[in-house]
Amino acid sequence: MSTSKQVALITGASAGIGATYADRLAKRGYALVLVARDTQRLQALATRLQDETGTSIEVLPADLTRNADVVRIEQRLQTGDVTLLVNNAGMSLKGGLLENGPAALEQIIALNVTAPTRLAAAAARSFVEQGSGAIVNLSSVLAFAPEMFEGVYSGTKAYLLNLSQAMAAQFGPRGVYVQAVLPGATRTELWEKAGRDMDEFPPGFLMEVDVMVDAALVGFDRRETVTIPPLPDEGQFLAMQQARLAMAPNLSRSDVPARYLR
Repeated sequence: MSTSKQVALITGASAGIGATYADRLAKRGYALVLVARDTQRLQALATRLQDETGTSIEVLPADLTRNADVVRIEQRLQTGDVTLLVNNAGMSLKGGLLENGPAALEQIIALNVTAPTRLAAAAARSFVEQGSGAIVNLSSVLAFAPEMFEGVYSGTKAYLLNLSQAMAAQFGPRGVYVQAVLPGATRTELWEKAGRDMDEFPPGFLMEVDVMVDAALVGFDRRETVTIPPLPDEGQFLAMQQARLAMAPNLSRSDVPARYLR
């Protein structure tokens, strides 16, 4: 792909998946706008990437659970020079639904749902007006496996998958490419912050973050709407998609089916 004058805004860019996207996109020639709470880490990453690639890097410290900070990033997206949004910032919970109070539940929804929705909307408005642009939303394979954990984190990621597919259908014909990336368990700080020991996972369960991002970028280059780096058999996902779409004509009807009649 040509990346002349391309600018990528990446949230959650200070470490893990976000920092790896920053590295890969800088090496592709993108100018970067890096967003995260940890200013020191952002500056260190920006310095390293500028030294290695010579690309232009803007650092925007922000806490995306705060409305005022989300507004600042929305405004940055609306200036018109950003061509790619990587909606990566996210968090998990320590414990399950019953072990977390209202503040923790509001925080995860603010970061995993509200902020990426608002930023995707801001980016889409700019991209539709220009007739081009791309949005990458970091979802999770747990969007397909709500029974595996507490349901809140997986629910937020299912939301991002839903949002991405809807945006792809609506804005694709207007020049906007939207990709949902669904990693499996990936070796990042998310697990430690959620109180999980990565060494407890069985062999072959965790994917390295650079491997995951490189695979996601292959999907990006191929213009996939949904990219699932750990899934060996793509046919399983395609079959699920076909089954889901086949149900669509029957999801709203005036008559109740026989199984619900007394």
